Amino acid sequence: MTITITTIRVAENQWHALEDDEVVGRGHAAHRPDGRLFVSVDAWHDTAFTALAKTLLGDLPGPLHTVVDETDIELAAKWRQFGFTVGRSEWEYEIPTDPAVTGLGAARPPAGVTVVPAGQAAEDPLRALDRTVRAEVGAAAGWHTMPAEVRPLPPGGTVLDPAKYTVAAAPDGGYLGLLRLATATRRRRVGLLAVRTDARRRGIARALLADVLNTLHRSGTRTASAEVDESNTAATALFDGIGARRVNRALELVR
Repeated sequence: MTITITTIRVAENQWHALEDDEVVGRGHAAHRPDGRLFVSVDAWHDTAFTALAKTLLGDLPGPLHTVVDETDIELAAKWRQFGFTVGRSEWEYEIPTDPAVTGLGAARPPAGVTVVPAGQAAEDPLRALDRTVRAEVGAAAGWHTMPAEVRPLPPGGTVLDPAKYTVAAAPDGGYLGLLRLATATRRRRVGLLAVRTDARRRGIARALLADVLNTLHRSGTRTASAEVDESNTAATALFDGIGARRVNRALELVR
């Protein structure tokens, strides 16, 4: 039996697939904060998926991105049929907070460096560090390697909520590294961990993690989470080294 599917655009960023006037699939498009355009399709069967994917590709400018779980081989294969290939992959980590597991109970910052707890950072040096980190990311790895919530900002733009940041301070009062803990979801998430290029390989990132995770443990929080680009070998080594568990791998496909 031949299935006839009609696709209609029901909103600027939404499409429906209809079979006998019944919705049998939905397509969606959204710009990430860094400008990348992501698409997704939720379809009742393969014919509806194909119709929606063709419509999205015809209606939207490229490049287009989508995200699939690495275990969803069938979905990845569908997108590959339309010319999508793996652009990057990202590990999701479950991080224990117990210092007996992480080994961070005795972790200290290097000599002369002080960890300033969340909510106590001075805004001016924090914003100066944020601008430096953003410039270094843009000049090196690029924004496509950062979690979606770490968004590029207009020139001069900087942190929105200083209270979420734990920082490492130099003796002169300048800041060398920062850790932003996202608290909007049920599980606490390390949303950003960054150290100035000229201050790396001194144990500052490890000291920031120690302060934040030990504080979470004392408050009764057993685990936190983080997303790390697979190509960031320094970050994956850091989290692997404190007993964090890789619980998921997401593939970003691009056409």
